[in-house]
Amino acid sequence: MVDDPTLTWDDAERAALVALLRERPGRMSWAEIAAEVSASESARAVWSRLVPEDLFGTEPVAITAAIADVESWRTSDFRFSTFLDPEYPVQLREVHEMPPVLFSRGSLRVVDPAVSVVGSRKASDRGLRVASTLAGDLARRDITVVSGLAAGIDTAAHEAALDVGGRTVACIGTGITVSYPAENRALQERIARDGLVLSQFWPDAPPQRQNFPMRNAVMSGYGRATIIVEAGEHSGARIQARQAVEHGRSVILIDGVVQANAWAQEISLRPGVHVATSTRQVMDLVEEALNPSIPTEDLVTELIRDRGGRSHR
Repeated sequence: MVDDPTLTWDDAERAALVALLRERPGRMSWAEIAAEVSASESARAVWSRLVPEDLFGTEPVAITAAIADVESWRTSDFRFSTFLDPEYPVQLREVHEMPPVLFSRGSLRVVDPAVSVVGSRKASDRGLRVASTLAGDLARRDITVVSGLAAGIDTAAHEAALDVGGRTVACIGTGITVSYPAENRALQERIARDGLVLSQFWPDAPPQRQNFPMRNAVMSGYGRATIIVEAGEHSGARIQARQAVEHGRSVILIDGVVQANAWAQEISLRPGVHVATSTRQVMDLVEEALNPSIPTEDLVTELIRDRGGRSHR
């Protein structure tokens, strides 16, 4: 990155980033766009280079619309952040699927020692009990519990963390203004009040099939470890386990998951994947995953600079 104190990262730059993400010049992926913007430290410069200039010199419609949206988001009941803003979570900068933009309600933290607790929507009574026990134990240790606000294991994990006064983060597969599933509307509001609701999608985005694997990637990146409590052969938890391996995160499989699924038996042989038979074993593995990885304030500064997240206010 170029260290130029004259450059500023302001709402005009943020709007240009939004316009780039919407237009996707040359069919670029969001990750490719983020890389280009990070390298130049200017979304406006990337826009000028990749999008043909209007012959009449007028502001492009996409830019005008993005400016209006950013202004509107500033007065909404949610927070809009980009990957170049100082409040952007450090751990998300470490993964290829880093969302270039985030929308959040609640307390957004730069450093947040966290572990994902995920599993089946149609969970067994035993799975729900295990999820609640693990989430409660994590929360009592001041470890943030991350999950996806889905029915079943996710709901049990969120509620257990909140019930003991802990912190939980809900990574949702819709826009920040949408409640899904509808029966978790009250829980979503509770998490927004006492924890954090996080979305990488445009604010009014409806639930779509492709959103949920993307949400799982963010959950994997946000947590230093992923605990799979209960899952089937085609569960989203299976997707997250594989993504966590790619991210270099620890994966902790409850033994029943391995007994029931061929994918879990296969992935259990990979480095960084562990099979746990007790709550104590899970907690020991979590401590092992977290302790070397919780950044100090100095390391946070280094990570922000190295990952392209300097503040340019």
